[in-house]
Amino acid sequence: MAEFAYRAMEYCLPFEWVHYDFMKNALLAVFLVTPLFALLGTMVISNRMAFFSDMLGHSALTGIAIGVILGFANPLSAMIVFALLIAIAFTIFKNITRASPDTVLGVFMAVTVALGVVILSRGGGFAKYTVFLIGDILAVTPAQLKLLLLLFAVVVCYWIAAGNAMALLCVNSSLARSRGMPVALIEISFAALLAVVVAFSVQLLGILIINSLLILPAAAARNVATSMRSYTAWAIGISLASGITGLLISYYWGTASGATIVLCAAICYCGTSLRGYARRSMQHPTT
Repeated sequence: MAEFAYRAMEYCLPFEWVHYDFMKNALLAVFLVTPLFALLGTMVISNRMAFFSDMLGHSALTGIAIGVILGFANPLSAMIVFALLIAIAFTIFKNITRASPDTVLGVFMAVTVALGVVILSRGGGFAKYTVFLIGDILAVTPAQLKLLLLLFAVVVCYWIAAGNAMALLCVNSSLARSRGMPVALIEISFAALLAVVVAFSVQLLGILIINSLLILPAAAARNVATSMRSYTAWAIGISLASGITGLLISYYWGTASGATIVLCAAICYCGTSLRGYARRSMQHPTT
């Protein structure tokens, strides 16, 4: 299947960079990661969970540290398990405590980041883990692409099964409960799914900017969308366009791919914000 995708890109794309396998792998990763993040991002924005997804990204430091302690050559599995535990623990803790969600998130983020830095910096070895801070989508492997495809399929299935429930939950949680929806189960399952996707994608996009790719395309789409369906479509389109454009710019400029993709998404957000402002000004002109 990968060989077929390679040949299709070489046939359809008349660019010299398409002859490099690492660029083809990176482009395939963009085609999988960006719509994946767009779907999750619309849910994150609608449920006001931007800070939560940021906390998950930063908790990857402690996941890496746990993997190092356990002697894992690749700390990915430790990152995913730790992110899952943090997501579930936060959701439960939020529901049983009277503290505001922002306060609980701040506590969780502070503890996980500090613990990860302390463990990784022991003996002066933190420098070799800085690759996880900025990520490297150009280093994606065919095996990682297969896992990304699996994650993409899982997220799409979840979106089909629980998308309407999530939409109702973000509008009115009391109404969702009155209709017999398992609110706690939906919240925990979404938090767990988000944790897995974020933890897996850290090595591609980096801890420092991974949340930006979740938030910016969805936020930009919200400025121009007129319905939930158009909101999702705009988010996927903006995310894909930012991913492809950012990847190509980073290749020709020699810049970090993840950060360049995020800057393209930020430009889209600024553009849609200005468009929304202009539209509101025309509808309600000052007298």
